[in-house]
Order: sequence, then structure tokens, then C-alpha cells
Amino acid sequence: MNTLSVVFLAALLLATTVQLWLARRHVVRVAAHRDQVPEAFRERIPIAAHRRAADYTAARTRMGMAEAVFGAVVLLAWTLGGGLALLDDAWRGTGLGPVALGTGFLLSIFLIQGALELPFTLWRTFTIEQRFGFNRTGPGLFASDLFKQILLLLLIGAPLAAVVVWLMRETGPLWWLYVWGVWMGFSLLMLWAYPAVIAPLFNKFIPLEDETLTRRIERLLDRSGFTASGIYVMDGSRRSAHGNAYFTGIGRNKRIVFFDTLLETLKPEEIEAVLAHELGHFRRRHVAKRVATLAGLTLAGLAVLGLLTQQPWFYVGLGASTPSVHMALALFLLVSPVFTFFLQPVMAGLMRRHEFEADAYAAEVSGAGHLIQALVKLYRDNASTLTPDPLFSAFHDSHPPAPVRVAHLSAKMP
Repeated sequence: MNTLSVVFLAALLLATTVQLWLARRHVVRVAAHRDQVPEAFRERIPIAAHRRAADYTAARTRMGMAEAVFGAVVLLAWTLGGGLALLDDAWRGTGLGPVALGTGFLLSIFLIQGALELPFTLWRTFTIEQRFGFNRTGPGLFASDLFKQILLLLLIGAPLAAVVVWLMRETGPLWWLYVWGVWMGFSLLMLWAYPAVIAPLFNKFIPLEDETLTRRIERLLDRSGFTASGIYVMDGSRRSAHGNAYFTGIGRNKRIVFFDTLLETLKPEEIEAVLAHELGHFRRRHVAKRVATLAGLTLAGLAVLGLLTQQPWFYVGLGASTPSVHMALALFLLVSPVFTFFLQPVMAGLMRRHEFEADAYAAEVSGAGHLIQALVKLYRDNASTLTPDPLFSAFHDSHPPAPVRVAHLSAKMP
């Protein structure tokens, strides 16, 4: 066991302990406020809905605690436990060439990891979501979705992994620059292709048929200077009772999507306000900023990996007996979240800042009151807690806590 092994164990223990501590704080705080709706929501959120949200939050958070412990154990098994080394030896026994071997090795890790996490997904879907009235996914649909996800991993992930392994082997010390270029090109391609190619594999998208609402939305789009390839309704109710709305895609392949469950809940002016919030992300160039942030972080991470691939202690310290580019990549992907865990509040804070900016834009063009009404209904119907633990929220929430968000919007009302 070298110095890296000790540092890795210490970092994993610290990160897991902090995750459990934060989750425990969150459960305790939500339970302590279970029987009292915050004053700003008392006239709009019934006590029964507030208690349901508290119980739902506690159930999901406790499962998250179990997942954190399980994930730490699995990570130890992969690394210091020799799991990656055994898998690598098995693939080497096939006699495949280096690129095919590396590709198979990486894909098998993703498949095994998915299989290990499957019981948690099943429990979340068919126990927690079912108990609180959200799940509408039957076993057949669940199996169909799983099959499609695996097929996409093989069809898209295999060529991408093969290109990355080849670049790492054949393009010299600056391979990480080439891999970065390929990865960013792939990410942009997926942003463009997802709305029209991938999403329809899982859901049906039909044009919005309500002509009055369509005209209202088109006027909002004109005011916002936003051009979309269409306004669509997605059959979200096929899988869940949760409601949402989003815009997706880049360039001319942008589209606006409403969950059918959202349209059933909100009034036209509230739907417009929700859409105005989503358009706020476009007007404030949040997508471009997030892509730029991803590009910078990916480049930095690959540069670090470029240095680590040349260090024998990197492999030995994480339980790998035979150095290779595919082993280095697997180790880095599995272990780096442990060392970047404490950066989560920074990234979550950036996301929350974007949400505030999008809210401010919606208040400008559609009215803060309408957005508040829509958010309150969404908090109620999605069983979102109104009383999260501030520290837990700082680490995990990409959206501001409900009371803070509503207070910001209320300050913008005349």
C-alpha cells in the first residue's frame, strides 16, 4: 500500500462520512418541520401535502445514504480489492487487440456497475415512487427502457470508447488534447441529436394542440427572440406523475417540451411563466456557459490524467497490476468523484445562480406572481420539501430552496 492508497482511503472515508452526515441533517430537519407549513406557503400548501413531501424526502434521502455506503464498498472492490485487475486479466485472456480489449474492458465496467445499481433503481421506482403515488412504470416498460439504455450504450459508447483508447495509445504525450476535442464534439452532437433522435426512443412527442395556448406561447417566443423547431407535449404520465417543462437542443434543432402532467395542473398564464423561466436560461446564455464550464473542467481533468498515466504509483496505489491506457481511464473515472466531492457546492451554487437569473427574466416578461403560483403547485404536486437542510441543499440542489426562491420572486412583485 503506497501513499496514494492511504490518501485515497482517507478521501473516500471523509467524502462518505460527510455525505452521510449531510443526509442525516437533512432528514432530521425535514422531520422537525413536518407538522408546520412555512408561513409563506400556509395559504397554498395543505398540511397533508406538506407531511407527504416530508415523508417522501426522508425516504429518498435514506435510500441515498444506503447508496452512498454501497457505492463506497463497490469502489473499494473495484480498486484496492482487485476487481479491475481481475476484469482486465479476463479480457486479456481473449487475445483481442489493444483497442478492442480496452473498449470491451470499459464497456463491461459500465454494464457491471449498472447491474450492481439496478436493485436501488428498482426499489426507488417500485417501492418509494409507488408508495407516494408517483410511479406509473410497469415491469414491461421498465424492462424495455433498460434494454434501450443498454443498446444505446453499445451502439454509441463502443465507438466512442474505441476512438478514445486509440487516441490515448497512438497520438503521443498530448493525447489528452485530442481526446478533449473528440469528447466536446461528441457532447455537442448529443445536445443537437437528443431531441430528435434519442428522446423519441423513450417517449412520444406530439405538437401542442391547444391553439389558444400555442398563440400565447408564440407571442412569448417573439418577445424573447427565441426560435424553436416546435412546441411539444411529452407523455411523461406514462412513467411518472411528476410534472416538468424544458427546452432542449442547440442550433435549429431546439424544441420546447411540456410534460402532459404539467399541462393538466397549471393555468395558461402559469404555463407561460414556467416557459419564460426556461427561456431565461436561453436569454442569459446559460447553456453556452455550462458547456464552456464543462469544457474547462474536462480539459483540466484530462491534462491531469495525461500526467498520471505515466506514473507507476498511480496504478499500484489503486490496485491495478498491469498499467495500460484503458486501466488509467477506468481508474480516473471511478476515483475522481471522491476527490472532487467537495467541489459540489461550487457547481451547485453556479446552477442556483442561473436559476435566480432565469426567474428574474420570467418575472420581467411574464410576471413574478404567475411564476410563484406555478412553482407552488409544482412543489405541492411533486412533493418537494419546503424545509431542506441548508448544508445538504448547498451540496446537492441545483435549484434554490423553495422559501428562498419564492422570497426572491416576491421581492420583484409591484
